[in-house]
Parts: sequence; C-alpha cells; structure tokens
Amino acid sequence: MDARGARARPAFGRPGIEPHWTRSAKDGVGTAYATSSRLWYTLSLGIITEVYFPTIDRPQLRDLQYLITDGQSLFHDERRDLVTSLDALSEHALGFRVTNTDREARYQIGKEVVADPHQACLLVRTRLDGAAPLLPSLRLFVLCAPHLEVGGWGNTAEVISVSGRRLLIAHKGATWLALGATTPFLRCSCGYVGASDGWTDLHDNLELDWEFDYAPDGNVALTGELDLRLGREFTLGLAFGDTFQSAVTTLFQSLGLPFVRQRRRFIEQWNRGCRHILPLDRVAHDGGRVFHMSQSLLLAHEDKTYPGAMIASLSIPWGDTKGDEELGGYHLVWTRDLVQSAGGLLAAGNMETPLRALVYLATTQRPDGGFHQNFWLNGDPYWQGVQLDEVAFPILLAWRLHRLSALQEFDPYPMVMQAAAYLIREGPVTPQDRWEEASGYSPSTLAVCIAALTCAAMYAHHRGDERTAAFVQAYADFLERHTESWTVTTSGRLVPGISRHYIRIHPVAMDDVQPDEDSNRGMLRLTNQPPGAPAEFPANEVVDAGFLELVRYGIRDPHDPLIVDSVRVIDAVLKVETPFGPCWRRYNHDGYGQRPDGGPFQGWGQGRAWPLLTGERGHYELAAGHPVGSLVRALEGFAHGIGLLPEQIWDEADRPDRYLFLGRPTGGACPLMWAHAEYIKLLRSIHDGQVFDFIPEVAERYRHREAAPLEVWKFNRQLRVVPRESTLRILAPAPFRLHWTRDEWRTQEDTPSSPTALGMEFADVAVPGAQQAPLRFTFFWPAAGHWEGHDYQVGIE
Repeated sequence: MDARGARARPAFGRPGIEPHWTRSAKDGVGTAYATSSRLWYTLSLGIITEVYFPTIDRPQLRDLQYLITDGQSLFHDERRDLVTSLDALSEHALGFRVTNTDREARYQIGKEVVADPHQACLLVRTRLDGAAPLLPSLRLFVLCAPHLEVGGWGNTAEVISVSGRRLLIAHKGATWLALGATTPFLRCSCGYVGASDGWTDLHDNLELDWEFDYAPDGNVALTGELDLRLGREFTLGLAFGDTFQSAVTTLFQSLGLPFVRQRRRFIEQWNRGCRHILPLDRVAHDGGRVFHMSQSLLLAHEDKTYPGAMIASLSIPWGDTKGDEELGGYHLVWTRDLVQSAGGLLAAGNMETPLRALVYLATTQRPDGGFHQNFWLNGDPYWQGVQLDEVAFPILLAWRLHRLSALQEFDPYPMVMQAAAYLIREGPVTPQDRWEEASGYSPSTLAVCIAALTCAAMYAHHRGDERTAAFVQAYADFLERHTESWTVTTSGRLVPGISRHYIRIHPVAMDDVQPDEDSNRGMLRLTNQPPGAPAEFPANEVVDAGFLELVRYGIRDPHDPLIVDSVRVIDAVLKVETPFGPCWRRYNHDGYGQRPDGGPFQGWGQGRAWPLLTGERGHYELAAGHPVGSLVRALEGFAHGIGLLPEQIWDEADRPDRYLFLGRPTGGACPLMWAHAEYIKLLRSIHDGQVFDFIPEVAERYRHREAAPLEVWKFNRQLRVVPRESTLRILAPAPFRLHWTRDEWRTQEDTPSSPTALGMEFADVAVPGAQQAPLRFTFFWPAAGHWEGHDYQVGIE
C-alpha cells in the first residue's frame, strides 16, 4: 500500500455520516450481453446508481455523478440541479444516452453509458457543451460513493498513481474499485461523506481545497477534477476486481480501446442475442418499445456466474432510507419471480434461458423438496419463510419445457416429484401467500398447487408410473374440490348484492392441526399497518385478485358466476383509474407502499396499485373473450425511463416535491421483472388468442368434472368431519398399520398402509352412506414396534 500512495494527507471526519442506498425507481438498468463482463449498472435521475459486481446480487456502489462549478457563483450536481432526458442506444441493447441540461439551458452534459463488452468496467463517454461566456469557465468533477461488499461502512479510499496517471481507488475486503478517465485528473481527493468529501468541499466555496490522499475504514467518497484543457469530451471508466492489480488492469484495458469500438461491440452482442425473438411487437400498442426492453431486461437479470439464476429486480425498494442493514433489497432469487421471468422469455420464443433457470432451480431445491422463500445466488436463504406456490412453480416450468420438447438432456423428474411430495406433505395451508404475509388457505396458492400437481401427475403418467400419477392427481382433486369451501365467503358485505365471492386468504395458524375451515369466519392480521391503526379485520372482508389464477391455468371458467361476481368486488374495492388506464391494488388495507403523505415505506405505509395486476387482469379478460387493448396500453403507459415497469405506481394526486405522479413509479422496486414477464406473456396470449399459461389438461379435468369425494387426514390437518359416501385417505410419513372402527370399537379393523414413490404411506377408509358413528383410529408403527398411544376421531356429516 505504501508503495502506491504516500498517505501524506489523511482525510478528517472519520467515519462519516451514516450511509444509505439510493433511489429505487430506476430509469435504466443495464449490463453487457456477454457473460465475461460481470458487471451490472443502474441509472436514476440522470446519474449512475447501484453497480453490481461480480454477481448480480452484490451491489458495490451507491452512485456516481458529475459536479459542475464555475468557481465563482455556480455549483450544480447532476441529480439535483439538471434536467434529464434518457434514451436507449438501440432497440435491444441496454446501453443509454443521457442528456443532463442546466435549467437555464446554459450548458449540458451528454453521456453514453455502456459496459465493457468483455470486462467488469463501466464506461461513460462524456461531453460537456454550452455557450460562451459560461462554458470556458466551467469545471467538471466526478464524485463516486463506493458501497463495497454490499455496504457503506468500512470502505477505504486512496489517491494513487499508476504508470504516470492519477487514479481514485476504493477497497473493502476482497473487492477493489478503480476510477479513471481518458483525460487526466487535475485534482483528486478522498474523504468521509458529510465531513471531508468533495461535494461538501465544493459546495462550501466552489473550490476543491482539500486534496486528501487517504480515507480508511468509513463511509467514503472519491472526487476528481477532469482536465478539460485537452478537450471537453472523454471516457470515464469505473472498474472492479478482486485485487488492486485486477481492478487497475481492467480499467487500463477498457480505457485503452476506443469508446466507439466498445459501444459498437456492446450493441452487436445485444442485437445478436435478441435476434430470434417472436414478433410480438405487432400486437403491442407502442411500436414494440416496452416489449423489446422487457425481453432485454429479463435477460439482463440473469447472473453470469450462476447460469439460470434470475433475480427479482436490480433495485432496493426505498433504498434512500436504508443503510447497511439492508443486504437483500430485491437482488435475490424468489422461485416465483424466477419462474415468471423464465415464462416471459419462453413467451418471447427463448427456450435456452428458461432451461437454464430450471436447472438452477433443481440445484437449489432443499433436501425436503421445498424451496426457501428467497435466497442468494449460492442458494443460502435470506428470509426464512415458506410459500407453497414457490414450491409449485418449478413444476409448472418443468412441464411446459417438457411439452415443448425443450429439456434437451436434462431430466427434472426427481425435482418435480420431490416438490410434489412437499406440497402433499406440508399443504394445504401455506405458511405465506404470494404477498408473503399471511398463512392460511389462499386461492392463488391453491390454483398454482392444483395446476402443478396435475402436471406432476401427468409427468408420472408419461414415465409409466400410474400408481404415483393416481396418488398425486387424487390430492390435486382434493384441493380443487375444497377451493370454494376454503376461500369463498357466503356473507360478503363489501359490495351490495354480492354476498358470495372469493377472499384474499382464509387465515389458519400453522400450528393449528384442526383449523376452522369455514371461510365466513376468522380474523386476518395484516402487517405494515400504521401505528395505532387496526391490524385485524374479518377475513371475509379482505379481497385480492388472486382467484384469477384459477382461470389462468384452466381450473375455473372465466364465465363462472362466482368468478364474475368476485371480479365485480375487486373492481369496486381495489381498482384505480390513472391517465394511462386502470390498475389494481393488491388487497384492501394493504400497508406495503408509499405513506399517505408521500413519505417512504418504513415499516408501514399504504399499499399502492401494482402494474402486474393490470397484466393479470388482461389475461382474465382475454380468457373471457373481452377486449384487452386498453390494458396493454395501460401497461405501456406505466413504463418508466427506457421502458421499466415498476412494482407499484402512485395512485393519488401528484406530489412533485416527492417525485410522485399519478400512474408513475413510487419508491418501490423499479423495474420489477414479474411485471415485465406478465406484459410479454399478455402480448403472447393476444398473439395466440389463448392465455399463454393455460394448461389444456387441467381445464379438461376440472371444467366439466364431478370431483370424487376424497377427504385427506394428515397429522398437520386432522379434519373434524367427513361426508358420507366419500373416501377418507389417511397419510403418514412412515409405514403404519391403521387400527380403526366404524362402531365405537364394537368391531375393529386393521389396514396396512400402502407405500408411494413420494416417501409417504396412506390407507383409505370408505365412508358408507349409512354411516352414523364417527370413525375412530390409531396407528401402529412396525419399524419402531410401538403404538401411537392416542386415538383420533373424524365425525360424519
């Protein structure tokens, strides 16, 4: 270290102010197409924000921008003081042309932002233009705020010289950053944010008075003045590496090639990678702009070290309020979001990336067949929840690829069967629904599980395992037969005249083995509620649009009167009109979103409208034979920046002071890949005249079928009553002998359990029409050689 920098002038003010991330609503997100360039970048309000390296779940930068002063009276920073316009460099490539203009039109900074096509270096071709007499007096500084190793604390900054060129360096742990340009730095300094950094220095008297060489172990910033005497156009480079030498070498290599060559190669890579997509732009209403960006964005959200690993979003929701404690943001893998992203690419005609996603999922499946709620790229869990739909979604992806003969040499059957076993063993109550908050019987979760288990049964049938196919299908039928009784209220009061409709979720505690399954009863505790506000509501008065998943997969007809009435309810309760078209909130009383005064979500807020729900509604309307053009136009209208679809949009009057405008992004994630996938799938559905996720075999089974009356008893669902003329199926995790009686033990029977290929055993008991007395039973466990020691009872209804 001493050989590189003298450290004669250490900065004061250690460790600096508390670090935070930055604005989540991105205007652009990009990376090079090649896997050798392991760097991702984001833009917001005209500047570079988070940059990720060496994997897509590792943000290493807060922001990078220019500061401008004339040394006399003017001090601007790009983000706060200039007006921004942004365009993509081409139809497919995720490189950007940014123009930041002085509000009085006296000067402008033009930037072209790309990644080195083969190395981990961000390249920003920069040109400063303006009119005399101001332009000759302008001085340009670059300001860089590293957040290495996913955090602002503990960074070290240095000014060094390499091969006669002054560079700005930051490092932490095994990660290094090097900042330089094709034009020299006249002055350089590194300091602690809020105390001795360049922004603070320049803002004070328009001069960079402090030229510190060294700022160890804190929240640091790097500042360098560009030498404009050699010309007002240059290329700035920001390189990363796992050693000082690798970062600096990458920087010199990248800056050593002409920018025009780097840009041409960057665009060629993207154009080549997108050349085989389907012409879905023909059914778009914006000429294909959002479609082409959506395709590229989905590809860009796949990691380059872990092929197939696709994160939810390159953003940290409300990041400007979050510090080092926020490790995850949305740059994590959710199997639901990953399968949605893979499905969006599949809908666009890409079969290779979805296959990589399936292979990746198979390698991250837990030994018990489940999947973590979300996880880092290496498979380590982040949050600790479980969601049954996230276990089911990989089965749907496997089946779709199987139907398309797109699996090549990969066999997902073991993964499919393990996931099916988990759903049967652990369901039907999900610890969390798709909104990741409540446990119970969820219509959307049940829909995905029914579809996935039916696909798993078909998979077993194709493998010639009819016994397993029948066992799995019977459980799917059991779920389907109970969907309405578990999730439909008959005493609804939200809309006059509609008493029967689907609810968001019928709450059940996970430790309740004999839950009350009457969906007219139960109180739902909601998270993220304002302090002092009610947090519990009657469950049958909280609704969402999750039941539309029953139509998507073919389980229910779109014209089913119950579906139609439930649509009327969510429209009355959740629908929001915007200048671009309609959008829907997740559920009433939602607390996850921008606060009523426009403030950021910080543990509580008010749920806003989600564009992906406009896409889901589009699929329903298409299935019902209704026009969907207005919904496509709405989605395209919600797109932000270069075509990014946000997680949430502001759904009230404009709040310019908060950057909040009706129909535009809030501080939630932007972009959200689930929304982009939903948009592409909607275009494909319109193109085909059929919902893309529709499964004909599922529809054939459930649209015109009298369900066999099967009831399932398990140790985690000990049902209270069983109907006459049905079959009671008793499941257990090990071989058993069922000792049971129909007549209060006057007579007794013993039934040995039957094995399955899923690691479960079952025994069936027929319930005749004349049955009056309850069924009573206990277990003998042959492997352990002992009795259960407890009698169980199921009443007759």
